[in-house]
Amino acid sequence: MNKSRLEAFSDGVLAIIITIMVLELKTPEGSAVADLRPLLPKFLSYVLSFVYVGIYWSNHHHLLQAASRVNGRILWANLNLMFWLSLLPLTTAWVGDHPFAAWPSAVYGAALLMAALAWVILQNQIIRAQGPDSFLRRALGADLKGRISPVLYIAGIGSSFFIPGLAQALYAATALLWLVPDRRIERALEGRSE
Repeated sequence: MNKSRLEAFSDGVLAIIITIMVLELKTPEGSAVADLRPLLPKFLSYVLSFVYVGIYWSNHHHLLQAASRVNGRILWANLNLMFWLSLLPLTTAWVGDHPFAAWPSAVYGAALLMAALAWVILQNQIIRAQGPDSFLRRALGADLKGRISPVLYIAGIGSSFFIPGLAQALYAATALLWLVPDRRIERALEGRSE
């Protein structure tokens, strides 16, 4: 199966997710700079979620470059990832409306955690389709960032009920961990083409 259709579909879903998120940002009531202050929590939650979608988009591109073929399991694993990412506009808006409330913060973290787990499932399905000597498996190596991220999300979800600000800091730290695109696959692809 041609992976270009999967890439195009995923790009479209991610573009729609960003569009929905930005439409949640409303103009201020007044015309003074001070009128922007009430919008700050919504804007910051948007920025963090935009960064997350950008990270997934960039790494998804690299991941599919490493895929030699796409099968039905990969399609369903990709849909699973798109599902969890599609919840980001809802959770982003909720956190933006209630920035230091426990449940919005925890649900936001749960959406991030489930997207991270869906990412692992997608990676594993691609590796499985490539066979025992998987190019992607070699490129990923120990995948330290992939192992740390769910732990940080779980810590964020737990801390949402005690220190919601810490939860937001953990979600932001996890995004910073991934802000630089995953170079492992890119380096492996460059080595493979030489």
